[in-house]
Amino acid sequence: MPEDSINHIDFDELNKKATSLPIVTHLYTADPSAHVFENKIYIYPSHDIDAGEAFDDLGSHFAMEDYHVFSMDHIEGDVKDHGIALHVNDVKWAEKQMWAPDANEKDGKYYLFFPAKDYDGIFRIGVAISDLPYGPFTPQPDAIKGSFSIDPAVFKDDDGSYYMYFGGIWGGQLQRWRNGVFNASHPDSPTAFLPKDNEPALLPFIAKMTDDLLQFDESPKEVEIVDENGNLLLSGDNNRRFFEAAWLHKYKGKYYFSYSTGDTHFICYAIGNNPYGPFTYSGRILNPVVGWTSHHSICEFKGKWYLFYHDSSLSKGVTHLRSVKIAEIKYNEDGTIQTLDPYL
Repeated sequence: MPEDSINHIDFDELNKKATSLPIVTHLYTADPSAHVFENKIYIYPSHDIDAGEAFDDLGSHFAMEDYHVFSMDHIEGDVKDHGIALHVNDVKWAEKQMWAPDANEKDGKYYLFFPAKDYDGIFRIGVAISDLPYGPFTPQPDAIKGSFSIDPAVFKDDDGSYYMYFGGIWGGQLQRWRNGVFNASHPDSPTAFLPKDNEPALLPFIAKMTDDLLQFDESPKEVEIVDENGNLLLSGDNNRRFFEAAWLHKYKGKYYFSYSTGDTHFICYAIGNNPYGPFTYSGRILNPVVGWTSHHSICEFKGKWYLFYHDSSLSKGVTHLRSVKIAEIKYNEDGTIQTLDPYL
C-alpha cells in the first residue's frame, strides 16, 4: 500500500475489514517463519523496535537486535511468547540488524538461521542451536562460510536433505555481490549495481546444507524464476521479479518457491519440479498490506495450509513496527493458489 496513502487510513475501519488481526500485540513482530514441531506451531519472527534510526531505503530503521519465539497449540488458540531466544550481544561476529530468521529441526536439535551485519557492515548468515524449539539458542562463533545477504529459509525435503534459500536486494545487499565479492562503493545507494530494466532480474540463491546444518555443502547457486515461456524475469518487471523473502514449500509433489516483490508489495510464487528449480512464475499469494514490506512463510497444520505474514496496522502505519498475522490459503484443482486480499 503506497506510503502517501497511510495518513488517510481509518485504522479502526481497516481492522474491521481485515482478513485477520495481529496474533501478537504486546510487542511488534515481523517476517514470520512458521514450522510445526512437536505437534505445535512455532513462529520465528524478527522483533521490531523503534531504535530512532532515520528512515531510508537501506533499511537502517529496521534495527532489530533480538529474536523471540512464539508457539500455538491451535491455529486460533492463544499465542505463547517464550521470551528472548537469541540477542545480538551473544553473537560474536554480529554487530547489528538481526533481520528475518528461520528455523528447522534435525535429530532432536533445533537450528535458528539468522542474518546480521558484521563489524564491516556486511550481511552474513549465522546458525544457533538449541535442544528446545523455543531456545534459548547458542550461536556458532562464526557466520556460515561463504554466506551473504539476508532472509535465510531452510527447507527439509522428503529425502532428509536440507537446503537454504537466501537473498534480498537494496538494503539486503544482494546486488553488491554480482561479481562474487562485496562491492562497498556507493554505500548510501540501495539501487547501485542493480541490472537495467531490460536485463534479467537478480536471483535468490540456494545451497544444500552439510549434515550438521552448520555450513553450506556446496557453492551457492542462483534460483531461476522464469515466465511461461521459460525466460528469466526481467529487472524492470517489478510486479513479478524477486526482491526478498524466499520461502519453499512442497504441495502434491511440486515445489513452490514464494517471495516478496519488495517495492511493489506482492507475495508471489513460482512452481518447479525440484528444489533447485527453475521455477515458473504462477501468480500472487497476497496483495499489498499496510506498510512498506511484505514477508511471509507457508505452513501446513492439521490438513490445512496457512500463510503467515505481517502488516503495520497495529502501529497505525509505522513502517518498521509490524505485526504478524495468519490466513488460510487454498489451492485450485490445477495446483495454483488463490490470491488473498488482506482487507476485504
